[in-house]
Amino acid sequence: MRFSDIYGNEAVKQRLRAMVDDDHIPHALLLHGPTGTGKLAMARAFAQYLHCTDRHDGEPCGKCPNCLAHQSLNHADTYFVFPVIKQGTSDKYIAEWRDFLTRYRFESYQRWQAVLKSENAQPMIYVTESESIIHKMNLAAFTAPYKVMIIWLPEKMNEGCANKLLKIIEEPSSDSIFVLVSDDESKVLPTIYSRVQRVEMKPVPTPEVARYLEEAEAIDPDTAMALAAIAEGDIVAAEESLKLDSEQRDFFTQFVDLMRKAYSRDFKGLRQWSEKVSDYKREKCCRFLEASARLLRENFIFNVGDRSLCYLRPEEAKFSSRFAPFINERNVEAMAAELDSALRDIRGNANAKIVLFHFSLNIAKLIKA
Repeated sequence: MRFSDIYGNEAVKQRLRAMVDDDHIPHALLLHGPTGTGKLAMARAFAQYLHCTDRHDGEPCGKCPNCLAHQSLNHADTYFVFPVIKQGTSDKYIAEWRDFLTRYRFESYQRWQAVLKSENAQPMIYVTESESIIHKMNLAAFTAPYKVMIIWLPEKMNEGCANKLLKIIEEPSSDSIFVLVSDDESKVLPTIYSRVQRVEMKPVPTPEVARYLEEAEAIDPDTAMALAAIAEGDIVAAEESLKLDSEQRDFFTQFVDLMRKAYSRDFKGLRQWSEKVSDYKREKCCRFLEASARLLRENFIFNVGDRSLCYLRPEEAKFSSRFAPFINERNVEAMAAELDSALRDIRGNANAKIVLFHFSLNIAKLIKA
């Protein structure tokens, strides 16, 4: 992985290069920021740059034995820890992990869940992982001056595991470097958070997301810019929106059904709607509410703003041409708050059927405001 393979966050790249070039490398780093910014790719590029024996022009050479080992995900002094299921350790899932990193340049927790086939389960970093981490980081480096332990999503680490790692993270051996990669640094246990140097990654600028879509997906510039604007700096979201798969079509259908039933005060229909959508698994239900929030926002812009700033797919725009007037200054903030509340409750394991029915009734009250 090279820094040039990552879009945006040039200041972060320069900061990481300088750490290596000046030999002022913290013993523990935390790369944090939103999903879809390439944080894990950045950690991999940093590790490869550190281990490269012929780096130049701010990039690893890509040809030395260390670079070749990194590119095949088999570098002897680079270790990965990541959330797993069934009280396991990362080593048990290393084949799936390598496939995941090979398939996706930009990672997400949801994509990893799909690889693990764990839509219902919540992958975690369990206490059993701590023994493996301590053992590996106490080994002598094999092929490079430093060992690098990349821990993806430390916010998924349980407290028992974190407590066992405090000493080795705070006082590692001189040839050991920890790189933690977090989607939400506020959920990293304070005992770990206080022991790392933090590097924040920002959402990828819209033109850079569009450039990625043009180069990686070979789509036309106008479509790339529209999808990039919808993604709001998240390359994973841009890739997923490109597919317009059955899930996205289903989400749009359910959004339209909700708004039509809410407008007509079809309370029996709203109950049936809430029961149908509640049959989604929790994560899918959350994705639906996030998709609905985007559609709500775009319809408001369609109604009151410059339509050139409105990013809707053709079938969405056709619906919005009739529906958008009902999303206006009088109700948009309240509707958005209802969506946020429902999303928060379902993420907190509330009964989805009850939450969604309550949400749909409130939308029915607001839609004619």
